[in-house]
Amino acid sequence: MNSENTVDVSAMNMSHWADSYAERIIREKGEKEQYTCASGITPSGTVHIGNFREIISVDLVVRALRRRGIQVRFIYSWDDYDVFRKVPKNMPMQEELRKHLRWPITLVPDPWGREKSYARANEVELERELATVGIEPEYIYQAERYRSSVYAEGIKRALEHREVIREILNRFRTEPLPGDWWPVSVFSNFTNTDNTTVLGWDGGYGVTYRCDDTGKEETVDVRSTMAVKLPWRIDWPMRWAFERVDFEPAGKDHHSEGGSFDTSRLLCKSVYDFDAPVSFQYDFISIKGRGGKISSSSGEVVSLADVLEVYEPPIARYLFAGTRPNTEFAISFDLDVIKIYEDYDRTERIYFGVEEVAEKRRAKEARIYELSQVHDTPSRMPLQVPFRHLCNLLQIAAGDIDRALDMIPELGDDDRKRLAVRALCAWNWITKFAPEDFRYTLRQPGEAKVELDEPVRRGVALLAQEVETSLSEHDEKSLAEAIYRIAGEAGVEAKALFTAMYRILVGRERGPRLAGFILTIGRERVLELLEEYRK
Repeated sequence: MNSENTVDVSAMNMSHWADSYAERIIREKGEKEQYTCASGITPSGTVHIGNFREIISVDLVVRALRRRGIQVRFIYSWDDYDVFRKVPKNMPMQEELRKHLRWPITLVPDPWGREKSYARANEVELERELATVGIEPEYIYQAERYRSSVYAEGIKRALEHREVIREILNRFRTEPLPGDWWPVSVFSNFTNTDNTTVLGWDGGYGVTYRCDDTGKEETVDVRSTMAVKLPWRIDWPMRWAFERVDFEPAGKDHHSEGGSFDTSRLLCKSVYDFDAPVSFQYDFISIKGRGGKISSSSGEVVSLADVLEVYEPPIARYLFAGTRPNTEFAISFDLDVIKIYEDYDRTERIYFGVEEVAEKRRAKEARIYELSQVHDTPSRMPLQVPFRHLCNLLQIAAGDIDRALDMIPELGDDDRKRLAVRALCAWNWITKFAPEDFRYTLRQPGEAKVELDEPVRRGVALLAQEVETSLSEHDEKSLAEAIYRIAGEAGVEAKALFTAMYRILVGRERGPRLAGFILTIGRERVLELLEEYRK
């Protein structure tokens, strides 16, 4: 490690779990010129938000390491030489895709006709979205590696250690592997499928197999063939050693007792003479407010792109930066969306010292805020427009984002550009996920008049007069007090006056807080809608 590039760790805010794991990596792996952090997945379908948890967990640790002035290689492996086992329900051209079951995913055609393969189509989508949230790893495509025989020596080593591997795997199996088991799998050069049986190995680089679909036999050289690869539980530790991986987390299924991480750790040391990376277990994610179990193979997925429809990029990061990875949590699409935006805005105020909290809380929130940023942390606190208020502006403007932003006073170009992203998320949420009673459309002048009792009509007329003469003098609190006073002067229950106003303004019995709503709509528009009730 180059001491000239390091920073004083003792002076750092160390309140975040990512910083704790960065310290653990350095402690367990020793000081190095460069650390390698890894993640990866099989592109068997749309990559869901549960898979994203692993990717961003690695990104957060990578950022924590780089903050110390350390060089870090962040690799993301696409396991696109895995077998295509099932056609997800959300994919087009189901019958055509079924013709390629048991093929390597990299050879399955793209059903949309845009990319060179089905695997690449799924990869491109995620790579684009990862860049949007500031995650740009070095991508490794395992099909390219295997098909160019990069792993020939790793495969040969597995064959040489066949009995060692068998013994380790059998420790965690209820039934031992059969005597004719081999630590490699083969894609048939005759049919492209993995419906093959390994028949033998010549002690060097030659592997003989039978294509079970055709009955043909063939001997291939692992230094030149595209057919041979390692099964997952051997492939993973082989690649740890090949890439010299220092850190890679895994889901709770892999980290379960006797799971793939346990076996891979033992195989990594016994076969490839390399210590397994530092790791942790991350928990599952559930979805609240839109239904469906997260599963790439079934097609019932919520992807990062889906999340970014509702959450602007820093807040999508905040969902994960603010939660320990071993904690299960739900990503909400219901009314909790409003609270999550409010929580983020509060974290931002704490970071910039606008809202005072205890020092320990301030340090924790400040670090979460830093890690939530897509790139650099802002040099000044951005103009905050609460998500709920922005929803009201958008509904008043019938979804016209420019009109809605025009209602915000003294909005500079930078803040306008940033708030346009939040506004688009807000409108997506309103139109796709918000509860029905949250949605409304501002009525237009000239629409059918709402029938009102005389005392209620008198209250509406008095309120219209207050708007005309004194609205500019009010804030939300004083206008609310004025509405209650006006109801008393008109001799009606306040609830009746509120209901009448909502019916006039949005054609419903209820709506946003009336005083703030009137202030947001503005004097001229409110008076247009109340004109018929002043006669």
